[in-house]
Amino acid sequence: MPDKPKVAVIGSNMIDLVTRVERMPRMGETVEAPSFDLGFGGKGANQAVAAARLGADVLLVTKVGDDLFGPGYKKNLAEQGIDTKYVETAPGASNGVAPIFVDGDANNSILIVKGANRHLSPADIDRAADDIRKCGVVVLQLEVPLDTVYYAVAFGRDNGIPVILNPAPAARLDYKAVKSVAFLVPNETELEVLAGMPVKDVDDARAAGRAVLAHGVKNVIVTLGDKGSLWLADGVDHLVPPHPVKPVDSTGAGDAFIGSFACHLLTLGDVARAMVMANRYAAISTTRPGTQKSFPNAEEFEKA
Repeated sequence: MPDKPKVAVIGSNMIDLVTRVERMPRMGETVEAPSFDLGFGGKGANQAVAAARLGADVLLVTKVGDDLFGPGYKKNLAEQGIDTKYVETAPGASNGVAPIFVDGDANNSILIVKGANRHLSPADIDRAADDIRKCGVVVLQLEVPLDTVYYAVAFGRDNGIPVILNPAPAARLDYKAVKSVAFLVPNETELEVLAGMPVKDVDDARAAGRAVLAHGVKNVIVTLGDKGSLWLADGVDHLVPPHPVKPVDSTGAGDAFIGSFACHLLTLGDVARAMVMANRYAAISTTRPGTQKSFPNAEEFEKA
């Protein structure tokens, strides 16, 4: 039996506070909402769970809160089969939380309170260094301090480990600090911020992606929701069509894509094929409510 792909995720965890609404309230307006749900989320942990559910051996480096949410979150990660050796408590800090609002068309709006995630530091990466070096890929996002992200990118470069950077939530980046990543994977909104230009359709995404490549980034993969995903590199312009589904809740779909892409990139060794699998995995996740609990395991994914 082949070895499991080994994925290191360095990043965030959040408690999702999900409210379903018929429509978003206007400023100053109070409306009744049909339902509320509490779940485990955060981009780093979501991506880790997606990869783990698909069979990867996942190491997560993150900070949980010194509150009622922290121990429960660490227990959840262990139950998902994730190595929690470096899931540490930030003394005196609340866990990160994400109030999420989902409307009747499955669109979502999200706020984040970083909490303990603000305390993830380069020293935490140093403590986990020996185990990270055993991994085939490092996955990063922007819900932790930017200095920590840049340090992790440099760690991957110096140790010959490919890095997948999901620049979310949207932020401008120092391209000198991130141009060594193997893959920069924004959605349309994040790409607009990175490139400083509008992204309204696939052609816009091509132009903006090329602008990012001009800064020295090797590969840009743009997740385009119901338009699929687009891979741009020197000599590469490859649009992967979407997997058709009827969505119920798109929350966490981007994280599902990245966790699946990381896992399948290691197992298949082919970017385009990994994108096809990631498109499909993300699409299936939107047919179920919630974030991590919407991610299928390997058997469910194969049958879907």
